[in-house]
Amino acid sequence: MRKLKLIWDFKGPTASKIAEHHLIHLKEYININNVEVLATGNEVINELHAIAFIVVNESDMKPIRDILKPHRGQVYQL
Repeated sequence: MRKLKLIWDFKGPTASKIAEHHLIHLKEYININNVEVLATGNEVINELHAIAFIVVNESDMKPIRDILKPHRGQVYQL
């Protein structure tokens, strides 16, 4: 089964702090709704671009995508 990385992009000089804060809210949603998530995190792409992300099984993606509205997604590979 494919795993998908749902990504929220943040840009600007405060991007990394916003991505960190957004991840807190993603984790709250995961805990409240008992969602099966394989991984969570945030990454700094460069000084003006950071992301928050969650990794889910493809079969679980649609309802999560519809509620949380990630900016983009990609196939997750280790």
